[in-house]
Amino acid sequence: MNDRAENTLLVLPGLALLALAFFVPITQMLILSVSGDDGPTLAHFTRFLGDPYYLGVLWRTVRLSILITVICAAIGFPLAYIMARVGPRLRLWLIVLVILPLMTSVVVRTFGWMVLLSRSGLIPEMLRDMGLVGRNFAIMQTETAIVIGMVQVLLPFMTLSILGIVTRIDPRLEEAARTMGCSFLQSLRTVVLPLAVPGIIAGSLLVFTLSASSFVTPNLLGGSRIQVLAASIYRSVTQTLDWPFAAAQAVILFVGILLILVPYARLAGGRSNG
Repeated sequence: MNDRAENTLLVLPGLALLALAFFVPITQMLILSVSGDDGPTLAHFTRFLGDPYYLGVLWRTVRLSILITVICAAIGFPLAYIMARVGPRLRLWLIVLVILPLMTSVVVRTFGWMVLLSRSGLIPEMLRDMGLVGRNFAIMQTETAIVIGMVQVLLPFMTLSILGIVTRIDPRLEEAARTMGCSFLQSLRTVVLPLAVPGIIAGSLLVFTLSASSFVTPNLLGGSRIQVLAASIYRSVTQTLDWPFAAAQAVILFVGILLILVPYARLAGGRSNG
């Protein structure tokens, strides 16, 4: 048996598992999305794309996912840089602090934000006491609440993705930039940030994908008034029992994420080859 045959046999179990866990459900969803009483139909997609309400839900999902990704990158990059440049012992504790929220259920963390952001919660009360907001100020059931909760949930993915790249950047490159007259911020912008782009891209892919497909946190913090696409799919399945329309929405979400992932993957591949 040659090496190619051996490699094929080694890969087959993984391919079979991937087919069962991914391709089979995706195929069934595609078939269901075009099923109708009289045979295959695109009526479910036409209904979605022709309804301003569902287009608004789709746009809100994309807009919030982009905003959450940008905020996570803005927080995750300096945090990852600090973690990469401190001593090994302190870095270990910082990594533990970043990973620790991942050991708690998303539902539990979201309920915690519901307590903090409710009308009588700690954050609105503090803002009222400082005179920054009025008596009727509320954060719950707003897009702001969704962004706050999702950033807290997804920030570790961004931070750890960037950390893996920044730790491999030689500190002597920054020292050389400082020697040539760059300030600390200039060395970050001209040396560290360009080299950390692959980590930022990888973290952005994770955060955007998880954010666009998230259901629990947006549903609990946004409520029924602020719908995202995952919540709309859930409602079509559980309330209206319109499974073909829910499958069509899932296909649109899946295709939309792929349209974002492919350019990102090509950009990451081009930078790594360069």
